[in-house]
Amino acid sequence: MDNEVSKEKPKEIILMKSPPKLFRRKKWTKFDRNFAFYFLTFHLLCILAPFCFSWTRLLLALGLSCLSGMGISVSYHRNLAHRSFKLPKWFEYSLAYIAAHAIQGDPIDWVSTHRCHHRFVDSERDPHSPIYGFWFSQMTWLFDSYNLTRKVCPNYFNNYQKAERNIFMLYMKHGYPDNVPDLEKQWFYRFIHKTYWLHPLALSLLLYAIGGLPFIIWGMCVRFVYSVHVTSMVNSVCHMWGNQPWNTGDLSKNNWMVALLTFGEGWHNNHHAFEYSARHGLEWWQIDYGWYFIRFLEVIGLATNVKFPSEKQKLAALNKSKPTFLKPTIN
Repeated sequence: MDNEVSKEKPKEIILMKSPPKLFRRKKWTKFDRNFAFYFLTFHLLCILAPFCFSWTRLLLALGLSCLSGMGISVSYHRNLAHRSFKLPKWFEYSLAYIAAHAIQGDPIDWVSTHRCHHRFVDSERDPHSPIYGFWFSQMTWLFDSYNLTRKVCPNYFNNYQKAERNIFMLYMKHGYPDNVPDLEKQWFYRFIHKTYWLHPLALSLLLYAIGGLPFIIWGMCVRFVYSVHVTSMVNSVCHMWGNQPWNTGDLSKNNWMVALLTFGEGWHNNHHAFEYSARHGLEWWQIDYGWYFIRFLEVIGLATNVKFPSEKQKLAALNKSKPTFLKPTIN
């Protein structure tokens, strides 16, 4: 695994008394206000979905959700964040561009947050730490860019007015992360970072031209609401409920239900035990659609240097002494 992806786990997990006060802050940043507006708008427009239902529109939502969700799992997570396998640059960029339409952030932003999660897993510096309770790790961490900046970008700058003036950027942080130099040096990821909102907007216009407002509601709003909450279940549910076969020293759990909904991401304890692995469902019965796709790419020669744990590495992980830690609270 690359040095920038290496993990420095804290020695102990501290249970906080209460999560950050999201709705009691004196001032929300422009980033938070903008994201809250889009987030709420997408949810409210879903109320109209039953009134313009058709099987075609449902299939549109499911199809785009599968494409962008698989992109998050295979591209953002396994390929970019953990470098579990290699792809030709044209195909790596294509998958990342598909993942960008999940509206969960650009590659630089998403990967930097995820690498920080592994480095400080289930501690105060974990961006979506479950020690603050279920709703924080599921949703509310997204609306506090100031605290997220402090966790992910410790050397952030304070003069971010220029960044706020760029209406096409979806900033989750005020500063530049220091854990994604491999992405920042590539023009494609810098371009997506600086123009992020233009790309979902272009997809929205295309859907409107094809099917009008109902295609926007189903192809953008319903799809986004479903995808973002299912993806967030990996942060929340998979750190609270499930089984833990590996001694990882954190709260990660395997949850079969989440795995079915997230292309294999729900085998989260497996992932924390072997972060470098392209395969999350390590047992034959652990369904992992992301791994099946990567295996297909390997067979046809597109994916190379595909990593997964050997039997010796699995045995070593099983023989680790299991640490004790406090269970998270649910607020």
